[in-house]
Amino acid sequence: MRDDHRPAPESRRRFLQLAAGTGFALACGSLLPAYAREPEDRDGTPGRRRPGDPIDLFVRRIDLDVDGRTGRAIAVNGQVPGPLIRLHEREDVTIRVHNELDESTSIHGHGLILPFEMDGVPGVAFPGIAPGETFTYRFPVRQSGTYWYHSHSGLQEQLGHFGPLVIEPSGPEPFAYDRDHVIIVSDWTFEDPYRVLARLKKMGSYYNFQKRTVGDFFRDAARDGLGNTARERLACKRMRMDPTDIADITGATYTYLINGLGPEDNWTGLFRPGERIRLRIINAATQSYFNFRIPGLPMTVVQADGQNVEPVVVAEMQLPVAETWDVIVEPEDRAYTLFAESMDRSGFARGTLAPRAGMTAPVPPLRTRPVRTMVDMGMEMDGMAMAAPDRAGSAMPGMAMTGDRPLPGMGAGHGPVVGRHGPDDHGPGNASVPTLLRNRLGEPGIGLADVGHRVLVYTDLRRLDADFDARPVDREIELHLTGNMERYIWGFDGRKFSETDHPIRFRHGERLRLVMINDTMMEHPIHLHGMWMELENGHGDRIPRKHTVSVKPAERLSVLISVDAPGRWALHCHLLYHMDAGMFRVVKVS
Repeated sequence: MRDDHRPAPESRRRFLQLAAGTGFALACGSLLPAYAREPEDRDGTPGRRRPGDPIDLFVRRIDLDVDGRTGRAIAVNGQVPGPLIRLHEREDVTIRVHNELDESTSIHGHGLILPFEMDGVPGVAFPGIAPGETFTYRFPVRQSGTYWYHSHSGLQEQLGHFGPLVIEPSGPEPFAYDRDHVIIVSDWTFEDPYRVLARLKKMGSYYNFQKRTVGDFFRDAARDGLGNTARERLACKRMRMDPTDIADITGATYTYLINGLGPEDNWTGLFRPGERIRLRIINAATQSYFNFRIPGLPMTVVQADGQNVEPVVVAEMQLPVAETWDVIVEPEDRAYTLFAESMDRSGFARGTLAPRAGMTAPVPPLRTRPVRTMVDMGMEMDGMAMAAPDRAGSAMPGMAMTGDRPLPGMGAGHGPVVGRHGPDDHGPGNASVPTLLRNRLGEPGIGLADVGHRVLVYTDLRRLDADFDARPVDREIELHLTGNMERYIWGFDGRKFSETDHPIRFRHGERLRLVMINDTMMEHPIHLHGMWMELENGHGDRIPRKHTVSVKPAERLSVLISVDAPGRWALHCHLLYHMDAGMFRVVKVS
């Protein structure tokens, strides 16, 4: 199937079962989704779209089979995920999106630098694509790398309305490989997404079945002391924090997928022994961070969010929602498991890399679920007396800490304190305020501090291109990421998007520093449309460009922005339910 052709309505799962049993997939790989076929080499299969050829995308509902169950999905060209779109740097592209739904839809090219009218955000960049209508996207391609696309209409993304997008560079790349595989990790629920959201609004912990028990209390007391354990539990209660609430939505309803296939269906990518394989890893989940590893196979990270970085060899990496990571692997003549463990350890996505069809490798067991700590609450200060704040910022009685005996969850390995929270508690839209703000860019992510192997961290990233904008910063904007889990309200500076009456204003041509402070006890992947964010991770003129940055609990993180894109742009948390519940703003550049 060519990427720009409308596919026949066949069942992908039935075909894959047939292909696995007969070896037919290798002969007729063109019938599979582009990222699931087996290319002959890095140049791909015959029939790849030529630069300048228009692309037609048809958005419709289909029945989707996932691990033996069937649900209703929103598909692009009859596929979930949608077809691989391959573009070429410096081409002028035309994409025609045909809406065959009974509701409005849209497509946003995530991470693409283009005119704001082509950005695909209803109510910001354009009205949306009405039922039965066609919208034509036309824009020049000004970049290369691995990206993706998805709906920006309601909760359609949760229903499968997304797909991969690869832009071939106009010149040679700074690393070599023999073939590439696109690896899209996502989460799927058979529930109506709006029912999921309604349940969260009634009870924020509705899907959390990993809460601490009385037995956990006594085990923690035996380890940390009864007084410390009791004080830690009291602090969590006063901060309206469930320390086991790592993810709003869990494996209780989610099935985790690789390239649209569940763990039982086991997507498989083939290779020839001796080849260098490029894996284009995309976290297209709506709500799920993943801990990704390939047991027995090191990964060399070569791109972050489509941008070249100095190579870094790691054994594992945390995949925040909406980020893309390109890695090079050199497998031996055996099978390997691609293992994407949900951050809360409530489930996993699984695939296989193998030299021959039908091969499998052992699937690791799920590791013990992590818990939030006092550091995530912004309460810890090594070796000094401190007090935990309540929502109004006053000290909690009985929570003083002195000497060198911290409360549970206050061990080493976390980033340095870089400031204290100001007096503003941001009102009822914010349930807690961290006293201490940290630089957490060197932390691997919750649950990964003691895994015994190297995990990628943001401070590992150094850009390769010598194109840093060395102008001094003209202005600084500070935004607080806020929320109230009990009421399932999310926003910036304590306000939902529906409560804001004006956009955030960027000045065209300025060099801007955007400071983000996470007041909540959850990670938030923040995405800015239309412009690059340069993550201030301590590497001077080699700081990396990113389209999405993950801000950890009680973290102060800053990015630099060269404001070069006039128009109206979205700035939002890429956890879909957080965005829908209010963590969204419009940025106006003029």
